[in-house]
Amino acid sequence: MTSPARFTILSLFPEFFSGPLTCAQMARATEAGLLEVRLVNPRDFSTLRHHHVDDRPYGGGPGMVMQAEPLAAALAKAEDDNTERGVPRGRRLVMAPSGRPLTQALARELARDVCSGLPLTLVCGRYEGIDERLIETEGLEPVSVGEAVINGGEAAALCVLEAVARLIPGFMGKEESGDDESFSAGLLEYPHYTRPEVYRGLPVPEVLRGGAHAAVAKWRRRASLARTLARRPELLAQAELDGDDVEFLRATHLGAGRPASLGRSLFICLLHHPVLDKAGKPCTVSLTNLDIHDMCRVSRTYELGGVFIATPLSDQRELGERLLGHWTEGAGGRVNPDRAEALRLARMVESLEEAILRVTEMAGVAPRVLATSARTHQRPPRGRKPRPLTFTSWPRVRGWLAEGPALLVLGTGHGLAPEVFQKAHAVLPPLRPFAAYNHLPVRAAAALLVDRLLGDTM
Repeated sequence: MTSPARFTILSLFPEFFSGPLTCAQMARATEAGLLEVRLVNPRDFSTLRHHHVDDRPYGGGPGMVMQAEPLAAALAKAEDDNTERGVPRGRRLVMAPSGRPLTQALARELARDVCSGLPLTLVCGRYEGIDERLIETEGLEPVSVGEAVINGGEAAALCVLEAVARLIPGFMGKEESGDDESFSAGLLEYPHYTRPEVYRGLPVPEVLRGGAHAAVAKWRRRASLARTLARRPELLAQAELDGDDVEFLRATHLGAGRPASLGRSLFICLLHHPVLDKAGKPCTVSLTNLDIHDMCRVSRTYELGGVFIATPLSDQRELGERLLGHWTEGAGGRVNPDRAEALRLARMVESLEEAILRVTEMAGVAPRVLATSARTHQRPPRGRKPRPLTFTSWPRVRGWLAEGPALLVLGTGHGLAPEVFQKAHAVLPPLRPFAAYNHLPVRAAAALLVDRLLGDTM
């Protein structure tokens, strides 16, 4: 890279950056000509007497909103200056909580741009935000550095600046230092140790003192996997894992001291009455062999507390009992013990009320009842308008499972009858809320719903 990586920051408080830019690697990179940071104050482009850059929001509400005109003029001046120096127009980011998350992948993407000679402009908002029309007309890319609320975009811009700058060749000294860290491979970084060898009774892991590079690399990989599983398991979905990694994660997850599975707090009730027929009228539906088998297999896989098959028809309950007996105590179980293990979770009950009573007896406390629907509105009686359903978020329901039992109610036929929703504490969101076709079989819906609530994140 022959020319410096160029950054322009638009901020009402350019002095915010005076400290960070004049110390440590930032200062050394600037002195070495690797980095160039220009600070532009939009107040300098205000045409108002007191150089105000904000005004009251349309629609009312607290706070003020940054105006488009001074920011647009500041952007234009910065780009004119670049044009005069023969620098092409680069990407322009606006720091906003609603933006694309700042990740290591985005930092690499931006670093490639600045290393190829494209400047990077960072716009710092203040107050309640920036007039949306500036973002739209100037083509600014919103970027967020987290979900916490802070006073302005300056701290966020500094995060972006450091994340990108440290990937510039020469910035870190040793090039491997810039990428062999947290998030670079989709995982959290492994722990580090230095002298003394023993601190407050805690020794440095022996493998790190042995000098065997392969053993050290293996230890660091597993320490990184274990830390990610414990602290940020959702990151595993982005990581490149092999079979050994998965086996290690499974053993770690199942190891001693792990908390009990949330699945033990979740029960399923497959309801055959009251449900709706195709015309939207209440009806009773017959048992389906595959539904029972697959509900139990899903429940065993995710370590659920149990499955209740509810029907008011005595002959159907007797049929269900014979089916379960064949697989748990009869010839079916002897031939296929895995299937027997799954079907032992099932109980035949007469109604939703009986299922609730059974869960209460097993858990010692009444469960929260979770209704499910592929629709956004309840089917109303003829002549009345549909009533919109109110959905509870997945994270909130997961929180409930940590507090006590829940009974997930799934309807056969064409969905649960309105009276079931009246008994429910919450309704889970549709699995495909934005799809035009939303008609999953109930056993497939059960698997997806349980996975949304309890699935391993990888």
